[in-house]
Amino acid sequence: MKIVNEQIAIDGIDKIILRQLMEDARKPILEIARQVGISGAAIHQRLRKLEKSGLITGSKFTIDPKILGYNTMAFIGIYLDRAMSNPKAVKQLEEIPEVLECHYTTGNWSIFIKILCKNNEHLMHLLNKKVQAIDGVSRTETFISLNQQIERQIQI
Repeated sequence: MKIVNEQIAIDGIDKIILRQLMEDARKPILEIARQVGISGAAIHQRLRKLEKSGLITGSKFTIDPKILGYNTMAFIGIYLDRAMSNPKAVKQLEEIPEVLECHYTTGNWSIFIKILCKNNEHLMHLLNKKVQAIDGVSRTETFISLNQQIERQIQI
C-alpha cells in the first residue's frame, strides 16, 4: 500500500486479501495467507495498515430484514421549506430507526432517504406521523422498491 496524491494505492496482494474478506469477513487469515503465499503475520500487518489508512472501517454481520418481518423498502425524496432546515431535519431523521440512509442531494429534493418498513401500512404511518411531521419538511415523494436486483461494494 502506498499513498499517492492523498489517495491509497494498493498492490495485488492487498487486493487479494480485500477481495477474500469482502466475500467472507470470517475467512481465516491463515487460509488467505496460504492462497497468497505469505505468512499470517504479514496478512495481519497489511490489514492493520489498511485499517490505519481508513480504507477498511471494520467488519459487520449482515442481517436479513425479511426474517424479522421487514418487507417494504422505500426511498423518500424530502423537500425542505429552506436549506437552513437541513441539520434539524437530519437530526430528527436519525431518531427514526427505520431510516437506513440519509443523503443531502442535488436536484429536486433536499434530502433523500432509504427506509425499511414491515409493510405498506407501517410505511404510511412513518410517513404521516414521523417524516412529514419534521419541522421544515414541506412535502415528500415516495418510491417503493419492488425488488433489489443489485447489491455490491466497489470492486477492488
